[in-house]
Amino acid sequence: MNAALLWIAAAAALALVLGFLARGGRQMGLAQWTVAGRSFGAPLMFLLMAGEIYTTFTFLGGSGFAYGKGGPAYYILCYGTLAFVLSYFILPPIWRYAHDHSLYSQSEFFAARYRSRGLGVLVSVVGIVALVPYLVLQFKGLGIIVAIAGYGTVSAPAAVWIGAAILSLYVMVSGVRGSAWTAVAKDVLILGVVVFLGCYFPLHYYGGLGAMFTAIEAAKPGFAALPPHGESAWWFSSTVLLTALGFFMWPHAFGSIYAARSERIIRASAAVLPLYQLILLFAFFVGFAAILQVPGLAGPDVDLALFKLSVKSFDPWVVGIIGAAGVLTALVPGSMILITTATLLANTIYRALDRKADDARALFVAKLCVPAVALVAVGFTLAGGQTIVALLLLAYAFVTQLFPALILSLAAGDAPPRPATTAGAAAGIIAGIATVAALGLTHSSLATLFPALPAAVTEINAGTLALAVNFVVLFAVSGSAKLVAAARSRP
Repeated sequence: MNAALLWIAAAAALALVLGFLARGGRQMGLAQWTVAGRSFGAPLMFLLMAGEIYTTFTFLGGSGFAYGKGGPAYYILCYGTLAFVLSYFILPPIWRYAHDHSLYSQSEFFAARYRSRGLGVLVSVVGIVALVPYLVLQFKGLGIIVAIAGYGTVSAPAAVWIGAAILSLYVMVSGVRGSAWTAVAKDVLILGVVVFLGCYFPLHYYGGLGAMFTAIEAAKPGFAALPPHGESAWWFSSTVLLTALGFFMWPHAFGSIYAARSERIIRASAAVLPLYQLILLFAFFVGFAAILQVPGLAGPDVDLALFKLSVKSFDPWVVGIIGAAGVLTALVPGSMILITTATLLANTIYRALDRKADDARALFVAKLCVPAVALVAVGFTLAGGQTIVALLLLAYAFVTQLFPALILSLAAGDAPPRPATTAGAAAGIIAGIATVAALGLTHSSLATLFPALPAAVTEINAGTLALAVNFVVLFAVSGSAKLVAAARSRP
């Protein structure tokens, strides 16, 4: 076993040990397993919410997107910042309602606000469909990291299987507490590694950031800026908006806030997290540094940029530390995704079928779902697919369709939702999802659908079209339902 693989194995073992120790002798009922008894203070909540930033998407996808696309990569920095600003205002009332009604998942929030178990099931299905690609993203990144950082000693498929087994074990034992404890180790390591690499590579190969961008500009004029067409300013702005609105629509991000001890803790985390986003710049610097040092990567291989450059630059033991950080960026968010998906399957869908199931039965079913969901994700991972960023953008377009129904439910305060009816919310979600699916299956864009529009407008992210359809259908169906109800109420 080489030195690099020793570090990677140590990181995997650390995640497993911390995941088991996190239980701390507690009796794991459904509330403890899913939301830690709503007991997390500011440090753990900050790290749990920060876990949504520093995933394999950041570690590999961020640097890979900078390597392959250049300037458009900065959308990743912008959307998270905007999402945290929005979260300061929208998450506290969600936490309050979930606390008062003992909710465990995102879909339960929708079901309770709209007083519809059917809507809760629909939201669960949407969430599960989106979460599987997100889990595939983590496994895909894990395979890349171990295969390259381990110098081929362990194959990518073997790494994926081992990672899935580790995740399943500690998630079944400790639930969300295991995710929080491993998040502590992950954030300490990832901060050190990403900042070091983002500073070292530009200095080592170019003499500094300015010299690096000068060299890139000479080799690829305009590469570090937004292009006039394609990923243009229109694409950039619409993609930032779409992904910012969808950031906390992810079921695992939405549900993680339930673990907070108070809404004040959520606001404190939201106030600091935009600054934490700045660390992403160092991942971009790595991708830019790799452009002229490891040229020729294309397609899904752009995700290899960080590790290709690291293997070229460092001794195996250093590569192993980098790989260890990367492994934790896959395991921490992966564990949250597994917990959330299993909870949605058991606590919403299963309990909709078995109305007599209590919390103990739901927890038992959720734990059974954990390895099953992991197996499905492993199957999709080994089947191959798109780049990490492409996978995430597709899943984002799905979960963002939950935003209109959510924001309108909050607009009604503590009263039953008035701006949107249950039928309107469901119809809007279905219409938005159907639009996303149709655009994806037919490989359509605004340019192909509306060729008469100005060229700049057709570069808007097609996911925004689905969101617009969602809003229109939601208001149309809600308005019609209200008119029908008013007509029936007349003497």
